Amino acid sequence: MEKDLNFGPNIVTDMQEKPVILVVDDHEEILDFIADDLSEKFKVLMASNGLEGLAILEKEIVHLVISDVMMPKMDGFEFCRRIKSGIEFSHIPVILLTAKNSLQSKIEGLELGADVYIEKPFSPEFLQVQAASLIANRNKIKAYFSSSPLLHIKSLAYSKADELFLKKIQVIIDQEISNPQLDVDLLTDHMNMSRPTLYRKIKSISNLSPNELINLARLKKAAELLNEGILKIYEIAEMVGYSSQTHFGRVFAKQFGMSPTDYAASMHANQKKKV
Repeated sequence: MEKDLNFGPNIVTDMQEKPVILVVDDHEEILDFIADDLSEKFKVLMASNGLEGLAILEKEIVHLVISDVMMPKMDGFEFCRRIKSGIEFSHIPVILLTAKNSLQSKIEGLELGADVYIEKPFSPEFLQVQAASLIANRNKIKAYFSSSPLLHIKSLAYSKADELFLKKIQVIIDQEISNPQLDVDLLTDHMNMSRPTLYRKIKSISNLSPNELINLARLKKAAELLNEGILKIYEIAEMVGYSSQTHFGRVFAKQFGMSPTDYAASMHANQKKKV
């Protein structure tokens, strides 16, 4: 189910669109209540249990899940466990809603990987703020990763499953980084994942397409080599898969706001200051 929403200004944005929230609850009135409240700032998808929720996650890029705990077919605890334990969805933050106010139920939810645990009845404003905060924090990390030349890809990990996924991605890129033919197809083959699944995972975790992530990884490796100050720029360009030093310089400057030459000079100046 999807709530019919209007796009408008003054919203938290991701790629110029509203972030997508999946709300899961077996009570239709509660689904409608939450969706109506969130619809001003978010695109809202709806499901009545965890099984329906998983089916939606397999087709859509979702930025946040809000789930009830007590549901038929698959409850919120099992739904949360399935999200957080597998590579495909482990990056998605989860808010659990429950009428259970025992400490044990809270511990169980958090141990399964829930990011926030909210008791019913809850304030709609509080839920909205929690959702916006979780998404905003994720987006800050993604933006910082893209703009920071030396920040490692593992900084995007939100779980152990994410760490393993990103480590495997990095190993493949490092092995093939001088290959100009390194692209999403090669990455898909090495990761043994379908192209749509790989695309959804990388897009959700980084705000980048697979090819954009590959290109950024090339530039970050170049920044690392520039920082070492041993190789010439044309050698670095070739090592990271660029046949043209001019093209490499243009792409590097667009990504990091300075030319490779200026970046190397600034890094060496900083190193001298430390000495």
